[in-house]
Amino acid sequence: MTDVTIGTPESVAEFVDAARDWIESQGRRPAAGTQAAGWGAGSDDVSVFHALSDAEERALIAERCAWERAKYAAGYGAVTWPVADGGQGLPDEFEAAFADLESAYDVPAPHELVGVTINLIGPTLRLLASGERLRSLITPMMRAEILACQLFSEPGAGSDLAALGTKAVRDDDEWILNGQKVWTSGAQFADWGEILVRTDPTAPKHKGMTAFMVPMDAPGVEIRPLRQMTGGSSFNEVFLDNVRLTDDLRIGGVGDGWKVGLTTLGFERGASSDMSAVGGSARQCRELAAWTGADQDPVARQRLAAVLIGDRLADIAVHRDRADANSGDAAPGAIGSIRKMQWVNRLSATSDFARAALGRRLAVDSGEWGTFSWHQHVLGAPGYRIAGGSDEIQRNIIGERILGLPAEPRVDKNTPWSAIPR
Repeated sequence: MTDVTIGTPESVAEFVDAARDWIESQGRRPAAGTQAAGWGAGSDDVSVFHALSDAEERALIAERCAWERAKYAAGYGAVTWPVADGGQGLPDEFEAAFADLESAYDVPAPHELVGVTINLIGPTLRLLASGERLRSLITPMMRAEILACQLFSEPGAGSDLAALGTKAVRDDDEWILNGQKVWTSGAQFADWGEILVRTDPTAPKHKGMTAFMVPMDAPGVEIRPLRQMTGGSSFNEVFLDNVRLTDDLRIGGVGDGWKVGLTTLGFERGASSDMSAVGGSARQCRELAAWTGADQDPVARQRLAAVLIGDRLADIAVHRDRADANSGDAAPGAIGSIRKMQWVNRLSATSDFARAALGRRLAVDSGEWGTFSWHQHVLGAPGYRIAGGSDEIQRNIIGERILGLPAEPRVDKNTPWSAIPR
């Protein structure tokens, strides 16, 4: 249960008024953009992935977790969840209204690991975990008291996630895990991981997987951060060497891992509908154009227009999705793929504009505010063409589930995983 049950407000407006009072009671004030503060004031960070030291990143996570705990305690952390599951039982429009309000205030910066815990893994456990041990993790996750990462991708199973080979062998009431995961965001800071493993190599690849929650400090778990070209270490390799898990850490039935994974990925793609806090914003692009004079260059101006149009279409899409959710017409999995593609295209358009506006200043750290910092966006943006399912996978989902196109041929659909050449 949440610490506070706020009841059912008479209207969204009443809810927003109360939420605004609470946010301001926490010492938070309306966010001031660089345009209001003047060019050169405040942070010029437009990074897509963090490029921080270990200590700096831990401090950022701690600050965000403290904010999430305060939100949950006040009744604003799981607004749409049933009261029995620790939520407020309010319609989707209340959650959307709080998100809009929160974005207008100077609150702690988001962190991907915290978002994965609260928006992906916590909700997955709420839907699919049945045992007492797993369900006991849900509220601490929603309060950001414990954090969890995704242990999905492998060196030989990225876009084709169902080809994964990390195995789990049953030993009475325990499972022994061996294998390797990669591209695991925030693993070095996580307490738990949601993992997909192969439990039946004789079954077709989509049917022989099982999902578990694994303690990241369990004997046999080794985490190796990967240095990215942006300078940070957001991603990790995770090795599992005879890691023992009790059966009460299994999510769903044996062989139901694909269903569990799709549930989590559905939440992930849905979360791509509004990722305005990641990378450079349309507002920052406008300010950069004015400062550099790029708004007077016809080519750069055209690229700026693409950014602004994409930003406006994103706002329209958010409102459309909210209206569909309220009317019960939403198809979150397939629509989430469209929104993810739109978001990736906005990131790319922003990179194109930054290159046109800055030229050589993008590659030279001269100390000038608001210029070289854009290299973090340009270098980081391509990563999201892969993260959460590659562009090619998203297009397949859109083509098959929305456009009704024939499914891509899958010659290994009914072939035992052990018989598929690798």
